[in-house]
Amino acid sequence: MHLAAVESRGFRNLADARVAVGAGITLLHGPNGAGKTNLLEAVYFGLVGRSFRAGNDRDLIAYEQPAARVELELAPQGAVLLAATDRRGERRHLLDGRPLGSSESRPLVSVFHPDRMELVKGPPAKRRAHFDRLVGALWPARADLRTRYGRTLAQRNALVGRIAAALASPASLATWDDRLAAEAVPLIESRAEVVEALSAPVTELGAALGLEGMEIRYRPRVPPERERIGSGLAERREHDLGRAYTSFGPQLDEVELRFGGRALKRFGSQGQHRIALLALLLAERRALIAAGRPSPLMLLDDVMSELDPARREMLVAALADAGQVMLTATEREQVPAAAGAEVSAVAIRDGRPLGAAGLGAADRDAA
Repeated sequence: MHLAAVESRGFRNLADARVAVGAGITLLHGPNGAGKTNLLEAVYFGLVGRSFRAGNDRDLIAYEQPAARVELELAPQGAVLLAATDRRGERRHLLDGRPLGSSESRPLVSVFHPDRMELVKGPPAKRRAHFDRLVGALWPARADLRTRYGRTLAQRNALVGRIAAALASPASLATWDDRLAAEAVPLIESRAEVVEALSAPVTELGAALGLEGMEIRYRPRVPPERERIGSGLAERREHDLGRAYTSFGPQLDEVELRFGGRALKRFGSQGQHRIALLALLLAERRALIAAGRPSPLMLLDDVMSELDPARREMLVAALADAGQVMLTATEREQVPAAAGAEVSAVAIRDGRPLGAAGLGAADRDAA
């Protein structure tokens, strides 16, 4: 399953138009402010039902328009995904006219955008959530591990609050300690497994893109052993009752990105953060393909601007091996020729697509 076309109406500055999307790399090029990033955002909104940018849904709606609407045509079956939001805050996310279920198949999507730098330099909670979603993408049978643990944690926290208010007996925590420990073990093990799958490609791709010594490490607060987790919860009961929340468990874990033996989020520059995010997303793509999962649709915003020509060519070659890519650049020439890479170029001006043209290596050489 892949994206064949995107059609938007009333979405930011985009003109009401349909844009065909190639099976390989689609380059959206044009001056700053033309609407290139908005088109990537429209695709993401159509797939996921929300934006990858900060802000609220009203920001998606064009000036003086009542609503924003995106339709995605999926190939080969011709299914249509629709996402819409209006100024009253109502949302719709439909597949062929019916509400989209959480378990229904749709293309995976991966985004490089400045707002996503929080994945590298932001708080641990963002990384935990990201890697828990990756666990579900790699191994669909484990997709509910985070939800199950979170539900049990919320129930234990509610009980801690009732006990602190003298509305329940402290003895009732023993059962919930055991339940929480049981849900914690597979979550911790899966996080460790996904980080292990990413470890080698993150280091390799980081070096290829100019960030030598990049590493990814999982730092669990608790071992994946049910008895030890249960005893740790029991030891901290008085502390938890005083704070009215659970202070022990994988909800406090960290997945850390490092380079040269130092924490990237603390010591890395903005340029290094950008390279680290790109290397991470490419490593995830490689891990998905290795696991026999579909390659995600890569949405890459202004990814070439801080790469030198050799690394731009390396990136295009890496992206050409499988799956779809949509990327933006101010100049068509920022995306170089690479062996085996076919690029469809779409010019964007004032929110309007001006047409698509195939651009292969031979065409680039001739130009």
